Amino acid sequence: MELVGVLRMNGGLRETSYANNSLVQRKVISMTKPIREEAITELYNSSITSINGGKLCVAELGCSSGPNALFVATEIVKTVEKICRKHGHSLPEFQIQLNDLPGNDFNSIFQSSLPSFEAELLPVLHEVGCPNQYCFVSGVPGSFYSRLFAAKTLHFVHSSYSLMWLSKVPEGLEMNNENIYMSSKSPAQVIKAYYEQFRIDFSTFLRCRSEEVVSGGRMVLTILGRKSEDASSKECCYIWELLALSLQQMVSEGVVEKEKLESFNIPQYTPSAEEVKKEVEKEGSFTISRLESSEIPWASCGPEPNNNDAGDYLTQCMRSVAEPLLVNHFGQHVIDPLFQIYAKILSQRISDEDAKFFNVTVSLTMRSE
Repeated sequence: MELVGVLRMNGGLRETSYANNSLVQRKVISMTKPIREEAITELYNSSITSINGGKLCVAELGCSSGPNALFVATEIVKTVEKICRKHGHSLPEFQIQLNDLPGNDFNSIFQSSLPSFEAELLPVLHEVGCPNQYCFVSGVPGSFYSRLFAAKTLHFVHSSYSLMWLSKVPEGLEMNNENIYMSSKSPAQVIKAYYEQFRIDFSTFLRCRSEEVVSGGRMVLTILGRKSEDASSKECCYIWELLALSLQQMVSEGVVEKEKLESFNIPQYTPSAEEVKKEVEKEGSFTISRLESSEIPWASCGPEPNNNDAGDYLTQCMRSVAEPLLVNHFGQHVIDPLFQIYAKILSQRISDEDAKFFNVTVSLTMRSE
């Protein structure tokens, strides 16, 4: 499977779009706000001569589409505005670069999200006498496992819920049978193959960013991960195990071919904090300022905490994320019945169990040359 062409969230604004089903991701971004504010404040204070009245270049990697694409950029502009107001400094120009794979729905960002972004910030910036052209937003299609930006141009890099996606499906998964991801039933070589692909990809990501981020620049990365050191633990694999269970039911009903199921694997790896730390230290370009874990219960993934609709909402969230991969492999005809089965399973498990998503957030500083 060539992931560059099929790994994307559901575009548009329809019921099953990522734009309408990314509340989980928004909640995680909000949870990590203090870490970003700390990083931006330290960046500004350490680079005051170059940023004051100059330019602040920000990259959002894996931006997807919908309201989350510019959520952090809005927050950053407001944070810097407060700092500048406090010290009586001129506000820098902001260059916001939104990155995702070429199949991402960039059009909806510029048609729907950008006007809201500008409308929210203009009143704030007019208070400090800032001209209308204070912020320049652009789309940058391409894989963040390669170079994306000119050398030494980025001051701040942010990514949330993107770096668990791998550059490709790991090799050597033939013995994973009816699993679509790692599980407690996966052979040891499958777990190893997933980890090795993550290690290669994350190291490549760090190396590419080290060429693009200025000395003293910051990165804040949040990755869907796990607390346990067991890569096949339930806390990181369960959501995919239940989707596999749904597909297995469709195999038993003759809707999906067994061979199709056995040849499908999710290109994702959910690392522990220790694994993230190990690769950062090994690559060597960045120092770790903060490394934290957080969690969000499945039951609180809906608009209202612990409501009866959490299973349905989480199903829609997963559909908005996984549908393009599933359609590419199984065909469009399986999608509706698959997620009907999945919704029933998820609702029951949320009712019976205290399942959670676990996150790893790392704040990094580019070493001085």
